[in-house]
Amino acid sequence: MPLKNLIIMAAVKITVNNNGSIKVEGDFEIVDKDGKAYGLGGREVVSICRCGRSQNKPFCDGSHKGHFEHEAVAFDLPPKKQA
Repeated sequence: MPLKNLIIMAAVKITVNNNGSIKVEGDFEIVDKDGKAYGLGGREVVSICRCGRSQNKPFCDGSHKGHFEHEAVAFDLPPKKQA
């Protein structure tokens, strides 16, 4: 296969933490609603707020501590609905 047809997918791992943020690690880009990229300052790991209390949204600033509870346990989604 010629290299011009080779697609390389970056490995990104997303971890839903107990009682806290969503950790994103790897080679990724985070964009706003208009497609403008957040400047991540070379970081390969960031935490995304999911409690709504962060003063640095969409990033976690630790404000959830003592105010947010969720035990992160993986499960299977139901099959995708057919159109």
